[in-house]
Amino acid sequence: MQFFNSRSGKKENFTPLNPEALTLYVCGPTVYDVIHLGNARPLVVFDVLYRLLLQHYPQVTYVRNITDLDDKIYQRAAEKNISIDALTQNTIIDFTQDYEQLRCLPPTHQPKATEHIAEMIALIENLLQRDYAYQAEGHVLFSHQCMCKAFELLPIKSEQLLDGARVEIAPYKRDARDFILWKPTTGKDNCTVGWDSPFGFGRPGWHIECSAMALKYLGKDFDIHGGGQDLLFPHHYNEYAQSCAAHPDHQHARYWLHNGYVLANGEKMSKSLGNFYTVQDLLKQYDGETIRLMLLMTHYRQPLDFSFDKMAEAKNILDKFYQALRDIDANDVSTTPPADEVITALADDLNSPLALQHLHHIAKQLNHAKADNDGQAMQAHAEKLIASANLLGLLNQSADEWFAGNADENEDDISPQQIETLIIERRDARKQKDFARADEIRDMLTQQGISLEDTEGKTLWKKS
Repeated sequence: MQFFNSRSGKKENFTPLNPEALTLYVCGPTVYDVIHLGNARPLVVFDVLYRLLLQHYPQVTYVRNITDLDDKIYQRAAEKNISIDALTQNTIIDFTQDYEQLRCLPPTHQPKATEHIAEMIALIENLLQRDYAYQAEGHVLFSHQCMCKAFELLPIKSEQLLDGARVEIAPYKRDARDFILWKPTTGKDNCTVGWDSPFGFGRPGWHIECSAMALKYLGKDFDIHGGGQDLLFPHHYNEYAQSCAAHPDHQHARYWLHNGYVLANGEKMSKSLGNFYTVQDLLKQYDGETIRLMLLMTHYRQPLDFSFDKMAEAKNILDKFYQALRDIDANDVSTTPPADEVITALADDLNSPLALQHLHHIAKQLNHAKADNDGQAMQAHAEKLIASANLLGLLNQSADEWFAGNADENEDDISPQQIETLIIERRDARKQKDFARADEIRDMLTQQGISLEDTEGKTLWKKS
């Protein structure tokens, strides 16, 4: 297998530390709100990686953390006038339902940050004892001057890190690039959440969380660290630096994989632009398997430009696959291996678009066998199609179940693409203060049985 390693900036042959017990860590959600497509992409990408690794190795330990302590969580709980526990617990339930709908396997461990404060404190004490960290005005900070090993993770120089970087300029820092390991809880920032520690009552910084949880569940060295491209700097950069500083003879993660950004019609998803879609938004109109396939139609390292045309294309592909499987009893494929060419495509840096091409070829062979009424060939191709698609997390229901839940809309009904186009036109009309046209569009959609809800800078729609 080969993967593009962000640490070296090139594709490398993958060699595990222990072929009998492979280790994988992926950054999970910060649970203050439901996940959007940008959050969903790494869930699906690294679920495919997990499935691929399970094909090759007898044991794979997959850790995906839950960040349930963060200033955004405390702010959102205050806005909703609910307890922090209620917010995080409800959001974790929503998150679990969403990743299950996306057909993702559960990780081996899903640790919560709040349950690992002791491990974070111990790691911070280690860094203080080694003089890689210092205390200032109730804070504990990691010294940027000790980050030499982390320079391997990014193809940029130390002096370039301030260019465009989001760093807090604070008087208690020795260097603007120093980052917080622990910060005091004083109540001045409208937050009373904290834990007792040798450094005072407070709470950990963001980066120390993953270092501590990866250390507990995977050890000082593990095989693969995954996450979105937005996490490369500063989160993964700082995580790598502090972990290597705490354990100088170890290298934390050996391979770093990052998926690309999600765009919408060529623009970065943004609440202000109204092109921001949560998984729950899309599940109102599409099966989770359709969303999953749409995410896999673009190579994981490339930007993914979301559109409803892509969603329609993904549904059409699944319709064709399930149609090929109709009237064939091939549900039990537990002993059928995936096609070699599908495994080979995924083993080449998770080339899911190429793997999907091979699925199309297998489906074509199945249709030819059906045309020839060759029962034996039909069964073999059907089992191969399902087993190969399962490696991508696809075709995990029967054809009858698929078509029962994904019946085509009446041809006279307005399509999701047409609805989205009208919503964009309505938004532009409102910006230009053409409220008459905006109301006309709303009335037009209402007559089609479509109700609109303007919320948080975007417009949601549903069928009445």
